[in-house]
Amino acid sequence: MAAERVGGLSGAFIPVSEDANMIAAAAAGHIGLEKLEAMTAVCSVGLDMVAVPGKTPATTIAGMIADEAAIGMINNKTTAVRVIPVAGKDVGDVVEFGGIFGRAPIMAVNDGDSSQFVNRGGHIPAPIHSFKN
Repeated sequence: MAAERVGGLSGAFIPVSEDANMIAAAAAGHIGLEKLEAMTAVCSVGLDMVAVPGKTPATTIAGMIADEAAIGMINNKTTAVRVIPVAGKDVGDVVEFGGIFGRAPIMAVNDGDSSQFVNRGGHIPAPIHSFKN
């Protein structure tokens, strides 16, 4: 999970399904969605190739996207989300994407209901540095 030299956006975007150590850590329960989101705030640029149960509500995924957008806004950096709900799979199962996309353990998702927040609508505010103008 480390690089000798970092270029581009100078942030790590480590796909959980494409990195053997990330796969092992997720399968063992040593890393979860909350930890991955926390990593976004300090060293990463988002949730990448994270497999979640197929039954995950769309509002829960929308909440994850909103979390990542908020982290990006506050930290004035680009963030992204590639969360994959896998039909017929649940926590502890593994999905094989094949080729360069690898495989991923299905990760647990917070079961809190975010529908009220998501359905409220609204707009993502301008970057926080705009407050200085």
